[in-house]
Amino acid sequence: MPDCCSPKGYRWVFSERSARGEARRYRRKGLDGTSRRIVDFLKAQGVEGRTVLEVGGGIGAIQIELLKAGASRALSIELTPTYEDVAAGLLREAGLADRVERRVMDFAEAAAEVDGADIVVLNRVICCYPDMPKLAGAAAGHARRLLVMSYPRRTWWTRLGLGVSNGVLALMRREFHIFVHPPQEIAATARQHGLEPVLEQTGVLWTVAALGRASSQTA
Repeated sequence: MPDCCSPKGYRWVFSERSARGEARRYRRKGLDGTSRRIVDFLKAQGVEGRTVLEVGGGIGAIQIELLKAGASRALSIELTPTYEDVAAGLLREAGLADRVERRVMDFAEAAAEVDGADIVVLNRVICCYPDMPKLAGAAAGHARRLLVMSYPRRTWWTRLGLGVSNGVLALMRREFHIFVHPPQEIAATARQHGLEPVLEQTGVLWTVAALGRASSQTA
């Protein structure tokens, strides 16, 4: 992994403190807007009995909501261990601890160690990983039915804002970088694994995109 995004950098951005803050907000207000768009789309497609794989799901709020909606099991993959205690606490509160497996690993590098799932979710993850084709390709290859992603809109204002943020991070030597990968390249990577676009929903800052397998889109 390049120095721009070292384990140290990820642990600074996605810290135990951040996890506690996200959990407090989730308990008070529920899902944030982008996560809610993902869950609402998936519920409309039908999640009853489906398996879920979420890469970079943080505190696991999306997994909890999909399990409450009828999904059978979920697997969470995290790059750092900083969210694990808080996520475990939320699962216990929801009575779902026995239906979620959590692993700490670099999914893009060790995807062969992970089984596929009906639904794969990457929510605000691709923008935090330098090798988009490797990560998106691994996720697409594991999606039996649907791959749902969110990533920054590629507009002049997001590129300017994130460019400034990256400059500050570089000055602070935080070994972390935010990427605005071209959406058409993300979709093209997923299509190489047999998926076709079924949703592209843009918000002010974030795009929610979904791709599905032709044989399963009516399942």
